[in-house]
Amino acid sequence: MRTARVLAVIGLLVGLSITPSSAQTGEVPEWPGWGGPGRDFTSNPEALASSWNADGPPKRWTRPLGEGHSGIAVDRGRLYTMYRPPSGARNTWLPEEVIISLDAATGNTIWEHRFPASLETMNFSRGAGPHATPLIVGNRVFAAASDKQFLALDKQTGDVLWSHDFVRDFGAPPNQMRYAIKAGYAPSPLAYGETVIAMVGGPNQGVMAFEQDTGVVVWKSGDFSDDISPASPILITLDGQEQLVATSGDGVHGMDPSTGTLLWSFAFPTRFGANMTTPLWSPDDQTLFMTAAYEGGTRLLELERRGAITTVHERWFTNRMRVHFGNIMRFGDYFYGSSGDFGPSFLVAIHAETGEIAWRDRTFSKASFLKVGDRVILLDEDGTLAIASLSPERLSVIASAEVATATSWTVPTLVGTTLYLRDRVNIMALDIGAK
Repeated sequence: MRTARVLAVIGLLVGLSITPSSAQTGEVPEWPGWGGPGRDFTSNPEALASSWNADGPPKRWTRPLGEGHSGIAVDRGRLYTMYRPPSGARNTWLPEEVIISLDAATGNTIWEHRFPASLETMNFSRGAGPHATPLIVGNRVFAAASDKQFLALDKQTGDVLWSHDFVRDFGAPPNQMRYAIKAGYAPSPLAYGETVIAMVGGPNQGVMAFEQDTGVVVWKSGDFSDDISPASPILITLDGQEQLVATSGDGVHGMDPSTGTLLWSFAFPTRFGANMTTPLWSPDDQTLFMTAAYEGGTRLLELERRGAITTVHERWFTNRMRVHFGNIMRFGDYFYGSSGDFGPSFLVAIHAETGEIAWRDRTFSKASFLKVGDRVILLDEDGTLAIASLSPERLSVIASAEVATATSWTVPTLVGTTLYLRDRVNIMALDIGAK
């Protein structure tokens, strides 16, 4: 498919002369993809504002974008995300998806790549996909679309370098969960060495690794009992060994990221197979925090490695915390997350050692978080943005304002003191630094 570009010539000149690539400079992207540099939604501490005006932090820019919940990746003055163009009629969408590069300083389009996308996975009242977040590695952008298309693009021009259709090329199931309606593909890709790893689905190919240069399959693994889940995979280091952690509809699995060899599995059943929340790894006590809505509950797993064998032990389970699709923060001995599925949502503090609930707070609706030093940046689904601190005793709100007008399910991105966020309609850049 030919790449459609807006301001293509200007964008190319800007990319080549003003914005050197990370491969040329030896620098890594400021926010390479899902979860940021550590894939744990943690940003380097900067001096954040302690108060805002009634209309919130200053806007550097705002512009219309389109439907979707794809996160925003950042590299050397450019943003990368995905969206579905609006049709102009409520709850209807055009049959295509778009990968876009924007100027981080102005929000102007540098390039776009448009490709066909079915309407079969667009039945949610809260909006269409795409849901996965692009990944920047060197001079490439890797992106996954709702119909399980997987593309590698030149990050300067948007030209497609190689692509796969997981359903057509590998026989992957077209729907990743046991919903009556198709939710669309959601897991974001992960880089390891010279490979890019993606959730695929199907017998012995729950996870696949591809050469970044060519798209050639390096390994396949994971004969999951059900299809893959929407949660994105992560890398952990357990007693010096790197492991890939991936979730299926009914469990969580550890693999050798070099070969795909299965190292361990642990059952984590949920209704509909809806494991949506990315697990949180705590290296200090070697625990993995797993949580899901729809009766999934929360489990804290302890991992131990002896020689070539990894054992997994469940420290505790509770059904009093069920994070739907957001992310989890840990401060000290407590985890914090927004619990709830279709009913009311509570911000919950839960003790890491015992699983006991310390408090529940309904100040905000269902929310996602960024960790910045000893504070969090919180964005709830109603478009309320806040800077807050979390402690075993309480939620303390430092600054709060409504900044978005449509459903806001995308975790924001923070680079320096500029916060990039989007809702179902717009994308914007806010200055949240101290004055």
